[in-house]
Amino acid sequence: MLKIDEIDVYYGDLQALWGVSLAVKDGEMVALVGSNGAGKSTLLKTVSGLLRPRRGSISYQGIRIDQQDAHKIVEAGISMVPEGRRLFPDMSVLENLELGAYLPQARQAQQKTLRWIYDIFPILRERETQAARTLSGGEQQMLAIARALMSQPRILLLDEITLGLSPLIVDNIFEVIKQVNKLNHIAIFLVEQNVVLALELSDTAYIIENGRIIGQGEAKALLESQEVKDAYLGIAPASGETD
Repeated sequence: MLKIDEIDVYYGDLQALWGVSLAVKDGEMVALVGSNGAGKSTLLKTVSGLLRPRRGSISYQGIRIDQQDAHKIVEAGISMVPEGRRLFPDMSVLENLELGAYLPQARQAQQKTLRWIYDIFPILRERETQAARTLSGGEQQMLAIARALMSQPRILLLDEITLGLSPLIVDNIFEVIKQVNKLNHIAIFLVEQNVVLALELSDTAYIIENGRIIGQGEAKALLESQEVKDAYLGIAPASGETD
């Protein structure tokens, strides 16, 4: 479905990604984990068309998208929930959602999609006329996810959606993400600093460090890896246990 092949990405003369390759299959949930500054958000921005690779390619359903404009990538079926939510703060909840359905095909199904959004995020129906800036942090994150879903994507890119949220809100949001993935067959590409949560939820995972993919495999197997525990979870082997 989505294939990233040996891409190098720069900010000016500063290289941020080196030869990154990964894939997201149809209906799959894929996690990208790593420390701050490892290149996670840079990769999502490149997939979504905000940055362009200098080398390598990105293809979606067999068609190259790495030189397409961001709105064309959304039209193809890839939507991103950016870090920091990036809502229109003085517009209402409904107005933010309507902007998510700006594509012609999404606009035609807007009312049906809106009913679905209100079913999975009922608090947004209650807050429909409120300005986005008056929502709580968790409600704003729900709105950011809902706005992306209004475009009817086949792949949803999630960039650090748990930052600053309480554990209860995080659990609620990820229950919805699991529902969207499993019941609606929308693939999820998840960038997340909460390594345990990301690996528990995902099918496949990649580990990125200093702009390079240094590990990949079944997410739950990586969660049990002592190397991952040492590097990201701070869990040392039990006495007498070996690597």
